[in-house]
Amino acid sequence: MWLYYGMLGASIVTGIFGQILLKAGASAPTFVEQLFRWTTIFGLGCYGVAAILYIVALRKLPMSVAMPSVSLSYVAIALAGKFIYDEPMGAPQIVGLALIMGGVWLLNRHAG
Repeated sequence: MWLYYGMLGASIVTGIFGQILLKAGASAPTFVEQLFRWTTIFGLGCYGVAAILYIVALRKLPMSVAMPSVSLSYVAIALAGKFIYDEPMGAPQIVGLALIMGGVWLLNRHAG
């Protein structure tokens, strides 16, 4: 079972990396240039790999646990936005992220 949780974790990490690469590609002057930047192309590739890893995880994990667990990527992406791109983060965002983490913890507490 831990193998499938590992696949889920790898899927989440790969998706986070893909999102960061897509954000890096967004600095292109035009949308067409953004589409052909290496960061955008690799970011989309990361999403594809993340989807494959997620499919493997679903072979043994309940979808009611797996999909909400992917929301941990929201927390990581928000923190990456703050620390990599200096995006604003106030108390409402911090509370919201804490609620996401608490919800995922509750869902996984007795899973599998």
